[in-house]
Amino acid sequence: MSLVLGALQLGVMYGLLAIGIFISFRILNIPDLTTEGSFGFGLCVSAMITIAGHPYFAVLAGCLAGALAGVITGLLTTKCKIHPILAGILTMTGLYSINLFVMKGSSNVSLINTDTVFSDIRALLPFLSKDVSRLAVIIVLTAVAAVLVAAFFKTRLGLSIRAAGDNETMVRASSINVDRVKVISLAVSNACVALNGAILAQYQDYADISTGSGMLIVGLASVIIGEAFFGKRGVTVGIISAVIGSTIYRIIITVITKYLITSSMASASWLKLISAVIVGIALSIPAIKSAFAKFKMKKGGPFGA
Repeated sequence: MSLVLGALQLGVMYGLLAIGIFISFRILNIPDLTTEGSFGFGLCVSAMITIAGHPYFAVLAGCLAGALAGVITGLLTTKCKIHPILAGILTMTGLYSINLFVMKGSSNVSLINTDTVFSDIRALLPFLSKDVSRLAVIIVLTAVAAVLVAAFFKTRLGLSIRAAGDNETMVRASSINVDRVKVISLAVSNACVALNGAILAQYQDYADISTGSGMLIVGLASVIIGEAFFGKRGVTVGIISAVIGSTIYRIIITVITKYLITSSMASASWLKLISAVIVGIALSIPAIKSAFAKFKMKKGGPFGA
């Protein structure tokens, strides 16, 4: 049971990462590589403020830190006319040094015996087990973030962002400031990603400078797995499918590492390979579905069976 609860905890938590990727990749149609840097930025800021004795403010501060990272990438893209991929790489690279500075030169810090959001809720609800109380906190935080993001994209500004992702030329012709729209959307996207990092720091009771490595691929796989079940629909359904896709991805990882590999294979290097294979399959789902549809159409055509 603890294995299932652990997979659900991480799956729902990383749903925040998937929501951030969904905003940049699907809504704004920009491959934002800031993700790995902003994830670590939120994690490091949250860890240090939690150590200072402010776990709730740490979550908010981590979220705002990610938004700032998104603003920097947006300004590099819109004002400096740097390609979005390169702008994301520049911000991500710079954030590595900033994260080290935030953690006072240490590559990792421990939050053991430090009050966190999870420990406070556990003390407030002693009748719940540790795993159940953690899952409840994660579900509430993720649900609140998802509702706020979905509501935001139904506002006039949110609709402008969606329009800019669909047809930037048309939006410019409508006298909408596309540069401002891009900066705001990247800020919202990276705020969600950093919020994931901020919660993760308190969840695992430590922060490591390299935690954000590979987060972009994990988030992208979660989005695509969700779309494989729900299809490409509206923003609200897309946000829900991203969270569900993240949960499915985490369950797959858990099942494989628990039952399908030997103890000698259960090392970091093998887990990276397994994750890469799962991500590759997830990214291939649209092509596989398209090829299968074409095969069925040919088979049922006038020259079929």
